[in-house]
Amino acid sequence: MQHSSIHWFRKGLRLHDNPALLAAATDCCRLHPLFILNPSSSQAGTNAWRFLLNALRDLDESLQEMGSRLFMVQGCPEEVFPHLFHAWGTTRLTFKVDTEPSARQRDATVAKLAERHGVEVIQEVSHTLYDTERVLALNDGKAPLTYKGLQSLLASLGPPEKPAPTLTLEHLQGCHTPCQVSHDTEYGVPTLEEMGQDPTEVGPHLYPGRETAALARLNALTDRTAWLCGFKKPETEPTSLSPSTTVLSPYLKFGCLSVHTFWWWLDEVYQGREHSQHPVSLHGQLLWREFFYTAGAGIPNFDRMVGNPICLQVDWDNNPQHLRAWREGQTGYPFIGTIMTQLRTEGWIHHLARHAVACFLTRGDLWISWEEGLKVFEELLLDADWSLNASNWLWLSGSAFFHRYFHIYSPVAFSKKTDRDRAYIRKYLPVLKDFPAKYIYEPWKASRAVQEQAGCLVGTHYPQPIVEHGAVSKRNLGRMKVARAQKGNKSPKRH
Repeated sequence: MQHSSIHWFRKGLRLHDNPALLAAATDCCRLHPLFILNPSSSQAGTNAWRFLLNALRDLDESLQEMGSRLFMVQGCPEEVFPHLFHAWGTTRLTFKVDTEPSARQRDATVAKLAERHGVEVIQEVSHTLYDTERVLALNDGKAPLTYKGLQSLLASLGPPEKPAPTLTLEHLQGCHTPCQVSHDTEYGVPTLEEMGQDPTEVGPHLYPGRETAALARLNALTDRTAWLCGFKKPETEPTSLSPSTTVLSPYLKFGCLSVHTFWWWLDEVYQGREHSQHPVSLHGQLLWREFFYTAGAGIPNFDRMVGNPICLQVDWDNNPQHLRAWREGQTGYPFIGTIMTQLRTEGWIHHLARHAVACFLTRGDLWISWEEGLKVFEELLLDADWSLNASNWLWLSGSAFFHRYFHIYSPVAFSKKTDRDRAYIRKYLPVLKDFPAKYIYEPWKASRAVQEQAGCLVGTHYPQPIVEHGAVSKRNLGRMKVARAQKGNKSPKRH
């Protein structure tokens, strides 16, 4: 049978290692590559929207090289598909497996709709190294709560599958994509303005959203074999002006880069060479990603405190003013402000920088719920992935996974340790650039004369600290001890 296929692109915005796309092209006479934009389901900010739209344009250009096109449709998938099934005479729908609870519910609904319309549905695992459902089944339906626990389960499954072949013209022989002259008008990729975003709010275009950019970034690492083999995540620099890690996370999040491709590319690099080991190696980082995806798939209410069985129940404070100051980089602590400024403008920050600002917002200083921080990261990060974002906030707030809650990042001491030449702060907070190095991370300690000479009066041009770190961190440590002693409370009140 020759099928009329729809391949539904979601996060797998690529032609390489896309088994669901290959399934759509098999025994296919008519192919509609589809992306459904549903703005109401996204909390992404302008930088992330730019990344997505650029990735979609790149995907459309790659499809055009093979005589096909990308069809962009706006709306709710459950409402869009019945119309498309009828209009396009669809007999087969393919898409990659998504592990997020809301996405699984959506996909189950779409699959039932397809069945009612006589449309075959094919789902393929490609966004994770392993099938999370299979991993959960090995553990009696429960998510492993330790990295070693996950490793033990994966050992029984063997190495991840090799990447699927890249889609080529050969795969599309005899397969036609119907396109009208009006295609760009009816199905073209929209602009930022058309998506209700202000293009003047985007930051520097450091990480272009494209499959071609993802592969180029990966291939650029080929000449850094020693660095790849010696990579240890905790030893990378959070304040380096050029990233000290790969910055492939946005490309993995949107699926511009296949995690299987990255894994086996690294495996070739490692062959015959000494290299770092799990969990700090690059392979180890991909398994951390797998760990968090599995947790997100197997733990109810994973992105919230209430109803989350692994989450510490904490009486967090409700302080909108402090939350706003943190988000806007106006806490009066330059290191925190520098990180949040970089995040807001560029859409990416180093993992240790994420640690510092997350600790400051939650258990370290402001005692504000990690759920509020999660929302801000979801908006501002290019790599804001539902499972990873929730996992990291649970971890960094001391709510789950991480039990060394007494380890608190000092917004002053940590910054002095990691940004010794003060170049990081001078780049992102130029209002403080003329302060002597002695005071740049504690400008409130500088005399009035020093502040005047630097052209920045604390309290006028730059805010006073909104809390006193030494006092509040000590108080919050006590509050965390109380919360842990009362572990098991199910309905904490909110202040």
